[in-house]
Amino acid sequence: MMIMIIAFIIGLFYAIGTYLILRRSLVKVIFGLFFLSHAANLLIFSIGRLVKGFPAFIPLDSETLSEPFADPLPQALILTAIVISFGVQAFTIVLFKRVYQTAGTDDLDKLKSTD
Repeated sequence: MMIMIIAFIIGLFYAIGTYLILRRSLVKVIFGLFFLSHAANLLIFSIGRLVKGFPAFIPLDSETLSEPFADPLPQALILTAIVISFGVQAFTIVLFKRVYQTAGTDDLDKLKSTD
């Protein structure tokens, strides 16, 4: 049941992100990137199995890890992706602010002119 809810939320985030990226306003494009990055992080997280209360640690009295356990690799990838997405989002905010200061508009159709 929980995996179905997570799958629905991931699909909803992808749909919202795609919709917002296709809008004419630069602010909506920033929010679209935000939703797409969160959807990708949730997708990677759900691939690594959702196991509550079973971390990927080897007990002291054992030499191998026993089932069920959470896969630590997707969690490490998500931490890296979060840092990278914050950097990309900060860059796009600064870039779009500079475009707005130069052009005086955030409408993408008005930015197509070469004036």
